[in-house]
Amino acid sequence: MTTVVSTLFVSLDGVAEIDPAWHFPYFDDHMAAAVDDDYRGTDVLLVGRVTYDSFAGAWPEREEAGEEDAAFAKRLGDMRKVVVTRQAHDLGWRNVERLDGDLPAAVEALKAQDGVEKVLVPGSLSIVRQLLAAGLLDELRLLVHPVAARHGERLFDEGEPIYPLTLLRSEALPTGVVRLIYAPSELPNHAGYDDVKGQVPGAD
Repeated sequence: MTTVVSTLFVSLDGVAEIDPAWHFPYFDDHMAAAVDDDYRGTDVLLVGRVTYDSFAGAWPEREEAGEEDAAFAKRLGDMRKVVVTRQAHDLGWRNVERLDGDLPAAVEALKAQDGVEKVLVPGSLSIVRQLLAAGLLDELRLLVHPVAARHGERLFDEGEPIYPLTLLRSEALPTGVVRLIYAPSELPNHAGYDDVKGQVPGAD
């Protein structure tokens, strides 16, 4: 069974558009291990055009430079990459292809391919939202930074319906970053205030 996983760096106020000013001060060996875990076993990277351009504009050069990050850069280059884009020109990196047609239908087709057991969606907020809405996201992995970014694109937009989630795992890193791994779920019950008023704290 194929698992579709989203991995995101997020601020405390929900911004998932990375700003180096608040992201890199919290990046350490513990966060690197969490990122490594997210990427481990990935068969396909599914990315939007903006995220792809960011990756393709940096990682090939980092691989060629041969510095400390070259091994991860090579790992990304060697992965199969599927890009959601309407543009037709050369995407300019190895092992890359375009996703054709409707996103949910294309992801369903991708999941049905032999040898595809894990699809990872790094960043790419529009894709994450569409997969959530279509019921195609199996895990939402967040590295929540202890900072209020105060501006930037947020993960969740306004709309219907709500998205109940179940916490699968959590880990507090030494920097104060909290790693949260969720799966889509259902509300635990249909309680209203009359159902819970007996649990309201009483007088001391």
